[in-house]
Amino acid sequence: MIELMVICSFVILICITSSKVLYKFGVPILLIFIVLGMLFGSDGLVGIYYNNFELTKNICTLALIFIMFFGGFGTNWHMARPVAIPSMLMSTLGVVITAGLTGMFCYVILKTTLLESLLIGSIVASTDAASVFSILRSQELNLKGSIASILEIESGSNDPFAYMLTIIILSLMSNQGSSSIFPMLFSQVSVGIISAVVLSKLTIYLLRHINFEIDGFYPIFVTAIAILSYGLSELFGGNGYLSAYIGGIIIGNSKVPHKKSIFEFFDSISWLMQITLFFLLGLLSYPSKIPNVLIEGIEISIFMILIARPIATFSILSWFKIPFKQQLFISWVGLRGAASIAFAIFAVTYGVPIYSDIFHIIFFIALFSVGVQGTLIPKIALKLDLIDNESSVFKTFNDYKEDKSTKLIEISITDDSNLVNKTIMDSNIPEDILIVMIKRKGDVFVPRGSTIILPGDILVVTGNNFDKLRMYQEDKSTKLMEISVGATSNFANKTIVDANIPDEILVVMIKRSGDIIIPKGSTQILQDDILVITGTDINEINKLAISNG
Repeated sequence: MIELMVICSFVILICITSSKVLYKFGVPILLIFIVLGMLFGSDGLVGIYYNNFELTKNICTLALIFIMFFGGFGTNWHMARPVAIPSMLMSTLGVVITAGLTGMFCYVILKTTLLESLLIGSIVASTDAASVFSILRSQELNLKGSIASILEIESGSNDPFAYMLTIIILSLMSNQGSSSIFPMLFSQVSVGIISAVVLSKLTIYLLRHINFEIDGFYPIFVTAIAILSYGLSELFGGNGYLSAYIGGIIIGNSKVPHKKSIFEFFDSISWLMQITLFFLLGLLSYPSKIPNVLIEGIEISIFMILIARPIATFSILSWFKIPFKQQLFISWVGLRGAASIAFAIFAVTYGVPIYSDIFHIIFFIALFSVGVQGTLIPKIALKLDLIDNESSVFKTFNDYKEDKSTKLIEISITDDSNLVNKTIMDSNIPEDILIVMIKRKGDVFVPRGSTIILPGDILVVTGNNFDKLRMYQEDKSTKLMEISVGATSNFANKTIVDANIPDEILVVMIKRSGDIIIPKGSTQILQDDILVITGTDINEINKLAISNG
């Protein structure tokens, strides 16, 4: 057991440190982890024998729950809503078209049965969100139009549908009869959606009204909900992955306490699951068997890249008047990844006769896709003139914080205000408006989601949507000033509490490397930070600015 713990820790450290170097060169994370798994495997340099498909299937199931839940949780629905319809059509109808065309091609090339060919097509029909966005993030590819949002919704939501097609084909191969297809399809979708909506709405209510004594319980609570969402859906005949993804979207785009810490927790867990999943898939493979499927794998890959994916893309997106170049780029960024390999494992362990080496065929297709398509994504985007230097690809994610000029506005709460006696969480203040502090009877404090707004309070709010801010705007505004923290500043490397800031001056927020931080007393001030301060004594503010400017 000790040896296994040491090996696992060593593998994770190698994965993380190696990706640190290769990430900046645009090498897909999936490729790095899988190749490392191959090097550690039976045919690799280390030579660890691993051939347990059943265990790998169970690990894949757990990993995909976290990956798909976080995929939904991290989706910025405000950015995605305008392209939701074409994106969802790409993740449903597009999957069917891709699966059908690829399946018929495999039927001709591999000379297998029709159902087995359609099984291969269904398994590789989904695209890999982790690979796509690791490239976009690492290369900071800021794309024009709504390309990033379409790719995020499509790649995040098409795995459940590809899984559903895979299960349907496997059911037909096990002689369960075609009459069961439509009831199964209806059950998979309806139960999956209902489970997600009911559980996520209940979760939001509980998070808003239950105050856990330990902050670390909040992400653990949501973790249990994500797993429960999958489990209950599967138990009653639904699509557990669909339930986890939709639940993530609903919870991630709602106002809940400790949302930032929940996001960071799931970001870490999701990456750990991806490292584990990708490495195990590489470990399970036998590179010596790749030459046996090389020709078929290359033929299927090229067919999908040049024919199946473009047909699916253009037949759907052309109806929405999306520019030709954008459609061409979306067509190219249809990377196959870990989910496809995981579904191949599900097929191998399902108990139906499969005559081709389906695992290594899918494995090679995924490697070819991320290795060839993935590395060419930046060049394709540049060639098609789709780089937008005025925007940011990070806007499509819920962890995005835009660095705009700061403006604070005061809102006086009267007795007849619709905000009176409500918590901040329940006050229905728009997501893009932030209450940075409350002035109450001479005191000034930074509120929490559970803070109750009382008559006579003065809310100091900020936000990037000035139209919404103007709806609340009063005649007064709060005086604020920005202080740059230099190398010789008295504040550098000190916490807020230890910085000897006068009591009448409040550090409202800190701008750090493009992020906006709402500080606590324990927050450390770093060199090059920009402190946004306010206070009642202008002379003290000016002194502070001079001494640290």
